[in-house]
Amino acid sequence: MDIDVVLDKVGRIFPILNDGVLVSVSDDEVRNLSQELQQTLDIAENIYESVFLEIKTLLSEKYVPQFWKHLMKCELRTTEEEKLKTHFINFQESILNLEDIFIKFSEIVRRTSVFKQSLPDSNQWFSSEQEKLNEILRTILLSQIPPHFNDVVYSFYSISFKVFANGHQSEVEGEDEDDSTELIDLKCKGCEREQDNCRCQELVCAFNKTNESLSNLGLLDRLAGHTLTSLIQDRICTFVKDKCSGNFEKSHFAFLEKWLKCVVINWLTRIFNKGHLKIDESNDKLKELIKNFEIKLKFYIYEIYGNVIIDQFFSIIIDYPDSIPAINDLQICLRSIDLRKYLIRSLKETLEKRLLHPGVNTMDILTAYVAAIKAIRHLDNSGIILETVTEPVKEYLKRRHDTIRKVVTGLTEEGPTDLNEELAKGEINENTDKTKNELSYWENWQPDPVDATPMLNPAKNTRTADIISMVVDIYGSKDLFVSEYRNLLADRLLTQLDFVPDKEIRNLELLKLRFGENLLHNCEVMLKDISESKRINSHIQSDINYIDSKSWEMSSLIISAQFWPVFNKESLELPEEINNEFIKYKTAYESYKGNRTLCWREVTGRVNIEIEIGSKTLDMSVTPSQAVIIWHFQDKTEWTLEDLSDVMKVPSSVLRKRIVFWQTQGLIKEKSHDVYTLIEEDKAAINELNETSKNDTVMEDEESESAMASLNDQREEELQVFWSYIVGMLTNLDSLTLERIHQMLKMFASNGPTTGSLGELQEFLQKKVKQHELVFMGGVYHLPK
Repeated sequence: MDIDVVLDKVGRIFPILNDGVLVSVSDDEVRNLSQELQQTLDIAENIYESVFLEIKTLLSEKYVPQFWKHLMKCELRTTEEEKLKTHFINFQESILNLEDIFIKFSEIVRRTSVFKQSLPDSNQWFSSEQEKLNEILRTILLSQIPPHFNDVVYSFYSISFKVFANGHQSEVEGEDEDDSTELIDLKCKGCEREQDNCRCQELVCAFNKTNESLSNLGLLDRLAGHTLTSLIQDRICTFVKDKCSGNFEKSHFAFLEKWLKCVVINWLTRIFNKGHLKIDESNDKLKELIKNFEIKLKFYIYEIYGNVIIDQFFSIIIDYPDSIPAINDLQICLRSIDLRKYLIRSLKETLEKRLLHPGVNTMDILTAYVAAIKAIRHLDNSGIILETVTEPVKEYLKRRHDTIRKVVTGLTEEGPTDLNEELAKGEINENTDKTKNELSYWENWQPDPVDATPMLNPAKNTRTADIISMVVDIYGSKDLFVSEYRNLLADRLLTQLDFVPDKEIRNLELLKLRFGENLLHNCEVMLKDISESKRINSHIQSDINYIDSKSWEMSSLIISAQFWPVFNKESLELPEEINNEFIKYKTAYESYKGNRTLCWREVTGRVNIEIEIGSKTLDMSVTPSQAVIIWHFQDKTEWTLEDLSDVMKVPSSVLRKRIVFWQTQGLIKEKSHDVYTLIEEDKAAINELNETSKNDTVMEDEESESAMASLNDQREEELQVFWSYIVGMLTNLDSLTLERIHQMLKMFASNGPTTGSLGELQEFLQKKVKQHELVFMGGVYHLPK
């Protein structure tokens, strides 16, 4: 056999070996060549290996470098949009060119398969030549990946996703009415061209053709899988944030799941199913692939949507109960994705940033605290998240001096905290019964998460406590709240002498249900004093002897002092004319009550006065102190602060503040330092005041002051009772620790005022140390020598 003839046949059947042109040959020619080479030259196996070696060389040194060079080619563009389009075109052209080369090599590889079948022991060789070609192509292609090639792939699929999503927008919009619009956009949202020149269908065809080529090459997952995942995650994240942020009044799950199905999953189906939406029934592998994609992406939506809700949970708390749909959605997310730690950390940081600083007033903090209890308890009825998140808020409120008063105000008045509404519900805490019930069914017990706050006192379980119990638990003592309520009630009764107590009686009855009748007995007596005072006033005003002797109308609030809170230590010397009226009223009372008399508190009350200046007359309602000040100025138009203080028996510091009221009214001015004079001429300020304040109640500087002593003052006075006992202890025992003093005082307080907490006693003793009445050294207290 002529060797040259054989080699010519080899070159014609396998042109890749001599840079020849691929021509059509029959399978019989290939088999004959295989047999001839094996029988004559015994080089058939060498030819087989040489073909694949040449394919590797050409791919590695020529075609793959050309592919990557064309793919990464990007002309200098002015806009990001043009850059995306260039990437799209380059990717499409590169893949199609690579497919043409692959088809040529596939034909040669097919011939090697026929060539191999004519050889003995062919089953010991590579099982599939086509698989071998695919593996060679993938290996060489991925071994030469340039940096940033994912940018090109990302651009290609991002344009496709935009076009596809735009085409299926109408299928999703029906679920979200807020997204519908009546405006007609002149540009196509898919291809960004004019509507008349839309190229979306052309882009879809090019996209489907490219994906089909990638699938034929076996490169779809290897070359685009990671980029597809990143792109879909980015689009899901953007879509969820755009559609769900700030809208808490409805659930978004149905809308998001429909968008996932109609847009994302259908788009992926077209990618992996060569442009077709319907998957062949026999293609179980692709069905499983798409199903797995859908499950993973649904969980990813849960995660992103849950994070969006958590990031805005403070607003959701403030909007409760309108935001209940968003809370229900978060419940679903928490059941699917472990976002609990992130929720707790984020919410604690947000509450600290938005609430726990001096710039927020106490009532706003309480309002947010109550709303947080409601919202978080709706989210997690176990109370574990609530206990963990709200602990810093409770500690911060405990340090604010006006917390108790704001809580009491919220309980007894309608306001933003809704505490009054909660009190009206009359829900009594049943923690004890609940705890017993849980202990009975110990088999159903579930341990707390590792990051949950340990329950130090299970019998006092705040996780299942009602809202009012949780608010009261800020200080941990009902006595404090009842004492503050007494002070607040006393202020209302003293400042509103025409007060109708129906509302307060209702509040008192509700509070008695929650705190017990014993603690609120004094408040009940206070309200009875109001009705009794009205009856006595009515009787005295009908006394003929009193009517004939009085110079002006006068009424009083007669209280049972032992049942009322302690008054602040403030005094006032009344002018003789005014004092005589008090004596007349007192005489009328004594004649009515026989063996009883009145002890007046001159600084508390309200005085209706009429002031004449020039041609103007002012009708005002002021405090007794303010009335006495202006009274003295009618006898003497100029006073020094010291002289007026001596006459009224009021400290100069307090009197200076009282005079400010008349300065703001334009009736008194400070001529020089601590020298005040009456303004008698008609001035514009007085004219304006006459128009705006006639028949009005003006008590500006008194609104923030209370006639009652503060709880701290009352507590210090109670502790002062024990001071003689403490002195006696230290005289006999020389020195004692704080704990020992507190322990010994408890024995003396069994039938008297309470000694209070250890912290209160320590604060009291520290004041004595500052006053040099005690010495604290080495952890013990002793008397100074």
